[in-house]
Amino acid sequence: MSLSPVKLKLLESMLLREKPAKAAEIAKDSGNEFKPTMMHLLDLTRKGYAFSPEKGQFVITEKGKKIIGIPETTSEKAKTLLAHTPHEKAFHFYKAVEKPLNVYANGLQDFLEKINKVDTESLEFHVCRGDIEAWFACLGDEELAKKMALLKEKKLCGEELRGKLHAVVENRCIALSAMT
Repeated sequence: MSLSPVKLKLLESMLLREKPAKAAEIAKDSGNEFKPTMMHLLDLTRKGYAFSPEKGQFVITEKGKKIIGIPETTSEKAKTLLAHTPHEKAFHFYKAVEKPLNVYANGLQDFLEKINKVDTESLEFHVCRGDIEAWFACLGDEELAKKMALLKEKKLCGEELRGKLHAVVENRCIALSAMT
């Protein structure tokens, strides 16, 4: 079964938020009007792609993640994703092409710490090029890679980018830790 582009966009908005959000917030994030968004969210909930923990709030389900191409993360996979990576698989931060910062992240938890230490120019550079997304995919975290692709579309910069990137990675680390 496939979903309309509007419903897929709503699921992607919920994926990036990770926590229950009001329909109005999801509508704004996805660039849709409130009433049609609400109707789509109710339908997504009825079909099991979204869940409403309380009236007017919605969150994506595992079934919703699956339909947008994100496989379920097992306990073993979560352990692997949280593990320290060898130096050759580390994320190398750059300020620009051929301008390394000599800062490396050896895993998701280390990456989370480094986000707050590197210049926002470096984060903008890597998000724009898709480097972080590619590194997450290389680690095997399709969900985090997808979230980075969605974050890239928002074209955030500066401290706003740092804050959102930190929140996305931190929430993912928390979720993975809960699975182990």
